[in-house]
Amino acid sequence: MIRVNPHYAQLQTSYLFADIERRVRAFQQRRPEVDLIRLGIGDVTEPLPQACIEALHKAVDEMATASHFRGYGPEQGYDFLREAIALSDFQARGAQISADEVFVSDGAKCDVGNIQELFAADVRVAISDPVYPVYVDTNVMAGRSGAWLQNHYQNLVYLPCTAATGYAPQLPDKPVDVIYLCSPNNPTGATLTRAQLQQWVDYAAAHKALILFDAAYEAFIRDDALPHSIYEIPGAREVAIEFRSYSKTAGFTGLRCAYTVIPKTCMGWDGDGRPVSLHALWSRRQTTKFNGVSYPVQRAAKAIYSPAGQQQVRTLSDGYLANAQRIRDAFQALGHTCTGGDNSPYIWVHTGSDAWEFFDMLLEKTGVVCTPGAGFGRCGQGHVRISAFNSAAQVDAALQRIRAVLQT
Repeated sequence: MIRVNPHYAQLQTSYLFADIERRVRAFQQRRPEVDLIRLGIGDVTEPLPQACIEALHKAVDEMATASHFRGYGPEQGYDFLREAIALSDFQARGAQISADEVFVSDGAKCDVGNIQELFAADVRVAISDPVYPVYVDTNVMAGRSGAWLQNHYQNLVYLPCTAATGYAPQLPDKPVDVIYLCSPNNPTGATLTRAQLQQWVDYAAAHKALILFDAAYEAFIRDDALPHSIYEIPGAREVAIEFRSYSKTAGFTGLRCAYTVIPKTCMGWDGDGRPVSLHALWSRRQTTKFNGVSYPVQRAAKAIYSPAGQQQVRTLSDGYLANAQRIRDAFQALGHTCTGGDNSPYIWVHTGSDAWEFFDMLLEKTGVVCTPGAGFGRCGQGHVRISAFNSAAQVDAALQRIRAVLQT
């Protein structure tokens, strides 16, 4: 008899965005005449930068000749991309990260989900509330969550992010081992300051804890006072792993390329309290379970760091941020308080009503799709997340419909 992993039974219903999609499909069947506008899931709509397209074509042509053909590449990524990442994304900002501390992958979501394989089954996990569902669900699958009781998992430590905290997590009041942080935050759009990150780094160092820092949206930061990487914070190399993605930075959601940084000085601990290199463990995991990102895709990612590529990806993020600002301004004018939308492509709107009810109302009356905050955790109730990832024309059309309904 084949037995299944019993921890999957602890997962709550379905994945948030799958549930949204089911509701949207049902609406489309009832109302096929409505032209939907999607401001929910964070998928990009603009085409790839021209520099990336040209690099892709060139790399594909290389693969067509015996002299330049490439088969299996290095599981950690080609040196040309890892060196560009280390230099441009970290060393240029004063963060001492070397190329061999960078692991190229096919998506930050995959890495964030897979990294927990390195940790013991009984580590205590701290997550923000509201939170990106993958942080929670992958630990549920691994058996760390405990039972679902009164709308939370009994073994997870929740860090409420509310208006009272500026939507930033506060230090836990009990010991934890693994801490998930996301800045700019998905879903709230809040961004952690240097002082706030320093508190977390100091906490992790004092408690031999590990920070998993999701920086997938760092390209949208425009405030020069805000850090783009946790490695800009003194002491972070010893206590933090950082995840980055090209999905929103350069429109790679369909192309798939990201990377994870694990400094060689970042340690876990064995059962006898001896330090163990997390860099070495992740390298071993990747060489066993991953065959690397394709050569053409890595060439496309490398093109992002060219002068033309840098200008083109900046134009992309500027466009989405302009959308975000208009969305934020519109909801504030309608009397709603908001966060995000300045250094983030997400706007976290306080609706003052049940999140799913607001989602359904907006869908039924305007044909606009948002994301209900309750799907991100208990503290997301009473909020919705609006995504700026769409064309300017679609965003303006959506706001026109929303104003017509919410102003009445």
